[in-house]
Amino acid sequence: MTPESLLSALDPEQRRVAEALRGPVRVLAGAGTGKTRAITHRIAYGVATGVYAPTEVLAVTFTARAAGEMRGRLRGMGAGAVQARTFHSAALRQLRYFWPHVYGTELPQLTESKIPILANAARRLRLQVDQPLLRDLASEVEWAKVSNVHSDDYAKVAAARGREVSKLDLATVARIFSGYEEVKRGQGRMDMEDVLLLTAGLLAEDERVAAQVRRQYKWLVVDEFQDVSPLQSALLDLWLGGRDEICVVGDPAQTIYSFAGADAAFLRDFPAKFPGATSVELVRNYRSTPQIVESANNLLAGTSSRGVELRAQRPPGVEVAYAQRDDEVDEAEAVAAEILRLHAQGRPYSEVAVLFRINAQSETFEEALSARRIPYVIRGAARFFDRPEVKEAVTRIRGSARSGDGAARDEELLEAVHGTLAGMGWTSKPPEGRGQTRDRWESWTALVDQAREFATTGGDLEGFVAELDRRQAEQHAPVAEGVTLATFHSAKGLEWDSVFAVGLQEGTLPFTHSLDSETALEEERRLLYVGLTRARLDLHVSWALARQPGGRAGRKPSRFLAPLLPHTLRETTHRAGRPARAGGARMCKSCGDPLGSAAEKKRMRHEGCPAAYDEVLFERLREWRREAAGNKPAFTVFTDATLEAIAELKPTSPEALLRVQGVGRSKLDHYGDPVLALVAESV
Repeated sequence: MTPESLLSALDPEQRRVAEALRGPVRVLAGAGTGKTRAITHRIAYGVATGVYAPTEVLAVTFTARAAGEMRGRLRGMGAGAVQARTFHSAALRQLRYFWPHVYGTELPQLTESKIPILANAARRLRLQVDQPLLRDLASEVEWAKVSNVHSDDYAKVAAARGREVSKLDLATVARIFSGYEEVKRGQGRMDMEDVLLLTAGLLAEDERVAAQVRRQYKWLVVDEFQDVSPLQSALLDLWLGGRDEICVVGDPAQTIYSFAGADAAFLRDFPAKFPGATSVELVRNYRSTPQIVESANNLLAGTSSRGVELRAQRPPGVEVAYAQRDDEVDEAEAVAAEILRLHAQGRPYSEVAVLFRINAQSETFEEALSARRIPYVIRGAARFFDRPEVKEAVTRIRGSARSGDGAARDEELLEAVHGTLAGMGWTSKPPEGRGQTRDRWESWTALVDQAREFATTGGDLEGFVAELDRRQAEQHAPVAEGVTLATFHSAKGLEWDSVFAVGLQEGTLPFTHSLDSETALEEERRLLYVGLTRARLDLHVSWALARQPGGRAGRKPSRFLAPLLPHTLRETTHRAGRPARAGGARMCKSCGDPLGSAAEKKRMRHEGCPAAYDEVLFERLREWRREAAGNKPAFTVFTDATLEAIAELKPTSPEALLRVQGVGRSKLDHYGDPVLALVAESV
């Protein structure tokens, strides 16, 4: 491609980036503004004009996917010889080449996992640690090493920065950290952080090696610079060796990995470190509709997290949808129904994502999507029933059912499940901090909630095991392309036509552990910003007043939604100290007055009010259900609430029946024809 054609493909701000070929350059690139386009065109333009020799350019980023995308774009623009690598890949390549020449020995073997070494170190200290705690320790050791914190200084530094590891005091973590390093050295191994540390040490200690690397790479480009850690920043300085031929691009508003060592100060303070640096802001958002861009801008307005103010370039679209739901099951059912509607209008399932704060939130949505046979994929985590702690818990609950009489009901069912999970370490009180230990607790709590919901139907322990098996079987169906279920963290760098940002209630986002720290609270705000800006065409935001149906509706929408909610919804989210649903409080379908007890809310009418449904049809449906159930509990066919809804709505087609809450594709296939026949007879 010619230099002119490369520039003509860019907007004015992107063109400024491409033309700034010499000296330090900082690009503040808002979400969806084409940052990868800008920096790859800059590199290609430098090659096309002869300023850069392609083999003398090193572009570094954080993921293999991003590096691969960069290489592909550069090849298409005639700059395929440019090296585009992750930090670790670039450092490991240098280390493997220079280490034998400098030290005359083999490079230590790269370990695939810290966990076996940490387990060995813990055993030496006579400490009992399980797999989730080992994973939390591995994350903490990674943070310490990328933050240049030695094991001798860990306890002091970690305390000053508010670090915590579940079940362990910081002095004990420091001892395990020190033991880990000792065991690792004894085995002749190195971890991923050592790759950066050893490369930095080699460059700092051997000037010949440093000079050769600097002759090789005269021009540096760094993507996602807001995620750079102190260790990576130190390595960049060594690669530069006092030069200033570096271009960095990032967005402080998308800093969401501070807990792992990322420090956006390197991006913010770049002009102070490199006086006279060229600074360009990319503000034209090509991804999202004006409605979505406005919500994203309003979310950060007036806060310390604010980055560039985005300007939408797409034509107007639909308004952002905000919905308050009675409980998490209701929320998941509503999301699944809306996805089905979007798909019927032509939206591919692969262009839809459901995003949430923590992995444990996925289970309810997995169930709702499976019930309608909507294919889905989970990004960055195992499906709920594939998670080790869930598999073990289900196995133990199944064992409890086999060893007993199988007839425990209501409180006895809950007591049996509580006892089984307590034996695995579950308590009603959540653990302190974050990490795998917290994730495991959330998964177990989801099972407790399922048991509590099942108990309200009169089911026993044996029936609960059958219900778990059914859920597991339905969610193991093979999936090709489907709706993406992902946490906000794992969604970074991706985009979809339709995004559902769910579970946005206080205590979930912002997450409970973030409420005591303004710094952590702002990171939670930025996390939501990342989620909202993944959407191209339509964005759906929702939260639930209770965890389970019939539960106390005491939740409030996330504080971050305050500047975003429409005035009508803002007035009804918390009136007279009591949360209400989006359209007002839960009202009786017959008289319209507020409902009181959980039983009334489940029935959707007062005890003395006439039913809003066809009672004759309801009784005929119940009679049919008894025959259809055979020896199984009747509720396994349809619950009373579902039969009441059918008797009220009187669906006349399979599509209409599928829209009734509690009717999934599987039940439609099994029972749709006789139910529709009974409805037809009543019309």
